[in-house]
Amino acid sequence: MHWRELYMKKIGFIGLGVMGYGMAANLLRSGFEVKVYNRTAGKAGELIACGANEAATPADAVREAEIVITMISNDAAIREVYYGENGIFDAVRPGTILIDSSTISPSLALELTETAESKGASFLDAPVTGSKPAAEGGTLTFMVGGPEKTLKEVETVLTAMGRKVIYMGANGSGATAKLAHNTIVGINMAALAEGMAIAASGGINGSAFLELVQSGGAASRTAELKGEKVLASDYDVQFSLALMLKDLRLSSVLSDGLKVPTPMLEAAKSLFQIGDSMGLGELDMSSVTQAYEQWIGRKIGDKTKL
Repeated sequence: MHWRELYMKKIGFIGLGVMGYGMAANLLRSGFEVKVYNRTAGKAGELIACGANEAATPADAVREAEIVITMISNDAAIREVYYGENGIFDAVRPGTILIDSSTISPSLALELTETAESKGASFLDAPVTGSKPAAEGGTLTFMVGGPEKTLKEVETVLTAMGRKVIYMGANGSGATAKLAHNTIVGINMAALAEGMAIAASGGINGSAFLELVQSGGAASRTAELKGEKVLASDYDVQFSLALMLKDLRLSSVLSDGLKVPTPMLEAAKSLFQIGDSMGLGELDMSSVTQAYEQWIGRKIGDKTKL
């Protein structure tokens, strides 16, 4: 497909939360025609100023679209947007390509695939890795399940929002890969919190310990992204604790169905449940360290160098 033909395509974008807003903005910067919808009104202002059109309903967002992208928080919200009154499936046309970049259950991804195909449309489950800064900077990684031929038709659209697109296999594979990936992220965050709590309890300077972590076998992308936030007690949301807990719960259900033993997943899920019960759900997932601070009776963070 010639690039001019691709860029003439109309895109409907649904979900302008922490991730979706930056993704839609990058599509506009790349020259696509974008019509946006968000369930909570009033979030599209700056996007409209940048050239987006605003839809009144999900159906309105997709009625003339050739490509539709959804970025919604959970399975229930996805069902509402796709199957609810004035939802996507009320208006989707044959030939439309639907792309869901949310983190949802693989079973729902397969259900959406079946419904889309019954209406002559195509569906890709294409969740992302990377939090708010990556969404804003266009450096997300997409993991995609669905027909490879369909992926090739929209790959330029995805690379307008991210730096890498990885094909995972048939429909449902993207959703499965995302839950497996976020299982590792959640476990890494729990491990970082626990290690920093041990160091703090032993009188170790926080900055010195984090430097050690990143210089040795404990180094991780999670420590790189979240360590400084913990030291500064900065829990401004990049990826919320509540969303991580949601993903770990979905992964737990998936692994039970696959009969895969997941003792580390269950331990991490319990820790995030504790954080959620403490009222930390709307903070960044790194706020789970506050549970350890309560248990050890002191702050974990200390940015002062020795």
